[in-house]
Amino acid sequence: MRILLVDDDPALRTLLRTTFEVADVDVAEAESAAAARREIERAKPSVIVLDVNMPVTSGLDLCRHLKNDPATAEIPIVMLTGSDGGTAADAKKAGADAFVRKPFSPLELLSVAERLAGGLYGVPFRATRKASTGPQEELLLYARDLRHMLELERGQRELLQSAYLETVSALASALESKDTGTRAHSQRVQNYATALADQVGDTTVAGDPSTPYGFLLHDVGKIGIPDGILLKPGPLSPPERRRMQTHTVLGEAMLAGVAFLQGAGLRIVRSHHERWDGRGYPDGLCGEEIPLGARIFAIADALDAMTSDRPYRRALSWDTAQSEIVGQSRRQFDPDVIDAFVTIEPELREIRRELAAA
Repeated sequence: MRILLVDDDPALRTLLRTTFEVADVDVAEAESAAAARREIERAKPSVIVLDVNMPVTSGLDLCRHLKNDPATAEIPIVMLTGSDGGTAADAKKAGADAFVRKPFSPLELLSVAERLAGGLYGVPFRATRKASTGPQEELLLYARDLRHMLELERGQRELLQSAYLETVSALASALESKDTGTRAHSQRVQNYATALADQVGDTTVAGDPSTPYGFLLHDVGKIGIPDGILLKPGPLSPPERRRMQTHTVLGEAMLAGVAFLQGAGLRIVRSHHERWDGRGYPDGLCGEEIPLGARIFAIADALDAMTSDRPYRRALSWDTAQSEIVGQSRRQFDPDVIDAFVTIEPELREIRRELAAA
């Protein structure tokens, strides 16, 4: 729906535009009758919300002009007026489809506009409130409705975010069941990595709301890798290995448009196979060039990979895996994160015990 808001008061236009846009309504503005005509010629609105009192050409005169012109006669018009001008009878005589007196609830005005846009032209001519006792009452009404709209929008956004996460997580879980024979890999590495991030204590990672999603969805790009490569029981050929390594950039591309993954989460997806010595992929980053979240996750991922059965080998013991990871300090892994790993190793071992049967 596209509403054309015609009012010479810029503050009122701003308040109404903000409220309507939160409700996903396209809003065009005009400060005068002449500007309104130009907007109508540019793009025909679904509904016109028109103030009665405007300089030069009044809202009533503009309403009569639009209703007498065959090109615009069918556009629904809602008339707005303050306590000192215009009546329901004046608006009806001018051809308006509805009449609302200031101060009004923007949500009520939006409801009227939506009904008119939907073709329900029987909206009653009515004053929704008593005459304003002052601008403060009007601002309070608008602020209340805007707050309510923002709360609704925030709730819808959270529901959408949750639905998207559940969908992508289900895909990642199904992929893991095929790739590793278990659905617990992502849960374990997410828990390992979260514990490591808390121990490292860098708020750019631990405090970034996208970080847990990056940990969980790190391998989602493997959806784009052929089963013949993903499930191969023996070593990969060089071309197969290069193809497998594209899963990091494929995952980043899949998730790049998701607002709640912007930040550390997306960097983890792309860079979790980089190495401290620069021999990793996809970008050959080294040392602190590698995003910290990816450096943390690399250890969590290696720990779970080494202590889990894979098609080409049996799982290593926890102690063997721990020793090999520590031995890769300053080669594969960040030495500071290795220190954190050693400090909380008992906690990580407990996480493994709790999720071993998953």
